[in-house]
Amino acid sequence: MSRETEADPSAEAQLPGTLPEALRAELVAFRRDLHMHPELGNQEFRTTAAIKERLERAGLKPRVLPVGTGLVCDIGTNNASGVWSGGPRMLALRADIDALPIPDTKSECAYRSQVPDRAHACGHDVHTTVVLGAGLVLAALHERGLLPRPVRLVFQPAEEVLPGGAADAIEGGALDGVRRILAVHCDPRVDAGRIGLRVGPITSACDRLEIALDGPGGHTARPHLTTDLVTAAARVVTDVPSLVARRVDSRSGLALTWGRIESGHAPNVIPQHAELAGTVRCLDLDAWRQAPDLVVGAIDEIANLYRAKSEITYVRGVPPVVNEVTSVELLQTAMIARLGTDSVESTEQSLGGEDFSWYLEHVPGAMARLGVRPPGERTIRDLHQGDFDVDENAITVGVEMFTAAALIDAVH
Repeated sequence: MSRETEADPSAEAQLPGTLPEALRAELVAFRRDLHMHPELGNQEFRTTAAIKERLERAGLKPRVLPVGTGLVCDIGTNNASGVWSGGPRMLALRADIDALPIPDTKSECAYRSQVPDRAHACGHDVHTTVVLGAGLVLAALHERGLLPRPVRLVFQPAEEVLPGGAADAIEGGALDGVRRILAVHCDPRVDAGRIGLRVGPITSACDRLEIALDGPGGHTARPHLTTDLVTAAARVVTDVPSLVARRVDSRSGLALTWGRIESGHAPNVIPQHAELAGTVRCLDLDAWRQAPDLVVGAIDEIANLYRAKSEITYVRGVPPVVNEVTSVELLQTAMIARLGTDSVESTEQSLGGEDFSWYLEHVPGAMARLGVRPPGERTIRDLHQGDFDVDENAITVGVEMFTAAALIDAVH
């Protein structure tokens, strides 16, 4: 964070919109319902319908995105005609709504996933509930004439699908008229009741890499007469990451990590085909832009050395999320106004990727790490694991922060 902010003892009195207890209980139930019914990217039809129905009950007019899932909803603008008119100093609050293709392993949990091999193991159900809750509170304030600026709720599909559903949301008008955008991401390393903030890069770039290697194959007794394809694949796995790392500034954090390698069926047969897949992650935006040429060049060098033919698919993912200083200060001020100075901590840049970065290519904004670890618990449930769960008090924290930010940000 750029600087320490002292709490204003009168700040909470100046910022209406504390989450009512009845709505708090409703949001917990809403999150649990989403958790039991996870949907993969671009398949979030039930999730979209549930969000839409609740916003409409609040008198709002949400619009489903043109891709068929995800939606956008304006508060404090005249969107009765269906035109996303935006407005002066419009603030957007973004949530991602998709789940992961992994099994839920929380055997003792009453609200565990009811869909085989699907789980909200990254906390998107919490992100969605936080933005929904903030929207309901802000809509009530607007009815009382207490909302000083227009707010857009963005419920984005397919964050887990490279290059991410943010591009579809943006193309569908999610940023039309928006001046700033905010988001949260669950962090199991931060206690519930707190958030982590950072100015500058807070996530990393993430791309996907797939390689097919081919050769004539043959007998393992005579590798010199053919392409020793398994050895070629092994050398690509071991040598390419170090080659790439030596061709960029070491501070860029460019890292190639493999997740899959397949080849062969018999111990005495050199196969004709091998497949490899992995991810390329990078802390630095400039190095990320160089990464495809560097990676492809290194793979070709090794493949040629072993006389293997290579077919490389390099899928561009997402750039780093780079938090803008004023937006970070806004989140910090909002959080302190609600929960005091001890509720905010500095955080480090992670190697995880997040397609919220695409919004920040168009407008300033920031992502906060929302603490979801029960205070005092020492076991950390990491993201993308089947036993991931949260302290649901984090929902209230996120709603309060976003609500306060929407009220404070009227002067930014």
